This record gives sequence, C-alpha cells and structure tokens, in this order.
Amino acid sequence: MARIGLENIIMSLGTNGKRLAILKDINLQVNDGDFISLIGPSGCGKSTLLDLVAGLKKPTRGRILIDGREVLGPGPDRGVVFQDYSLFPWMTALENVCFAIEHTWERPSKHDALARANRYLEIVGLSKFIHKYPSTLSGGMRQRLAIARMFAMNPGVFLMDEPFGALDSLNRVFMQDLLIHLWSRDDDRKTVLFVTHDVDEAILLSDKVVVMTPTPGRIKEVIDVPFPRPRKRHNLYSSQDYVILRSKLLALFSEEMQDVIARQENELITWSI
Repeated sequence: MARIGLENIIMSLGTNGKRLAILKDINLQVNDGDFISLIGPSGCGKSTLLDLVAGLKKPTRGRILIDGREVLGPGPDRGVVFQDYSLFPWMTALENVCFAIEHTWERPSKHDALARANRYLEIVGLSKFIHKYPSTLSGGMRQRLAIARMFAMNPGVFLMDEPFGALDSLNRVFMQDLLIHLWSRDDDRKTVLFVTHDVDEAILLSDKVVVMTPTPGRIKEVIDVPFPRPRKRHNLYSSQDYVILRSKLLALFSEEMQDVIARQENELITWSI
C-alpha cells in the first residue's frame, strides 16, 4: 500500500460563477520512505497540493489517502515546514519544539519531550540558542529550528514547501546537507513531499521528481533519479548522467514556462482588442 495516495484530485477556487481551476486530474502514489520533489512554474498548484495532503484544504473532487485512510483534516501523522518557518514568536526555540512534541499522537511526558527537543536542537546546531526567540535568530537558524521541530515530532510524512527558498546559497547548501543527513540517519525513513523551483536541489535530494504543468496544474511527467545514496555534489556534478538528467528536467520546465508566456501574450492581445 502506498504511504500517500492522490486519486483524481481536482481543486478549484472562487464562487460558482467565477471558479478558477488550480489542480486537475492529479493522480500520484508515493511509497513509504520515498523522497519526492514537485517542480513546475509558479502558480501551478504545488503549494496547494501540499496543503491538501496536510489537510489544511479540501479538494473540490477526489480523495487524498495516508496509509489507506482518507485525509479529512490536519493530523500528527504529517509534519509541515513552510518557507516562512511558521514558528510561535512568543515561544523560545526550546518551547517551540517542546510544544510540537507534546501535541503529537505519542503524548510523551514533559521530561521526555524536553529531552527529545534538546537532542534535536543539538543535532541542528542550536543548543546554544535554546532560550532565544525566533525574532532574534537568523533565517537559516529559524529554518533549522523548524526542521528540528518536524523531526522531533516524528510524523510518518514530511511536507516541505520551498523550505530553503529564502536562504542565501551557502545556507541553502548547508540546509540541504542537514536535511539529507537527518533523513538518512533514521532507520525508518520518512516519506517526503518537497516543493522546489531548483532543479539541482530536486536531483540532489529526491528519489523521483514530479514535473507539473501551468495552471490548472497537472502532472506532466514523473522522472526517476537513478543516483545511489549517499550523494556527493562533486560526484554528481561531474557525472554525464547528471548532466543529461538535469538537461531533461530543464527542458520540461522550459516547455511549461513557454506555455505560460504564450498564454499571457494571447490574453494581452485579447484584452487590447
């Protein structure tokens, strides 16, 4: 049984008179322990798809299944990391992680929650900042805190919406390596849906890359990433197979961007007439 099942998903927004199709005919099966990246033009519905799996929104039609059970709302079996960190500003780093742990299905004691929170904050390099508030941390540190919180919660499914999109290139590399280190060290690897616009990031992190079309978003192609783990950047970038796969993904992405541009030009011509 697939860990995540998306069955005939359609998502529209607006009133009945003026409804905009965001997603159409989405069917996808994600196996347990898979790391899947979603790429596509801005506005194609990648983030909306993550919101649907998280239970933050409901599809207009179709079903979303986690371990064979239909998603009817948010749950502790899914952890979410957004680009804007989504931390409680009135809580310290330690309190943010402890609060998340204490509200999982496991419901550990305060002592166990504190121990787990401290352990993951140490793993991500924040042990000296446990009593700091999010506003006093850098963007990279806040994202480390959000990732520590997600791993400490121990959900079966990780949902990550461009978590490194706002970081500078050096912090982004560090966070990619940290994520893969944490994900790989767990004997029970989590299932990950990861939204990104970065083709290199998608190849480095993923088992498969799902390429989506412009609005309404559809799945254009699902591409396997054949490189064995652990992956090293210098080995990947010097590989001819990497160059071929990267070129293929960029070509698919470029095709969709050309469709967007052509559509916008047609709408502009129609409006001017």
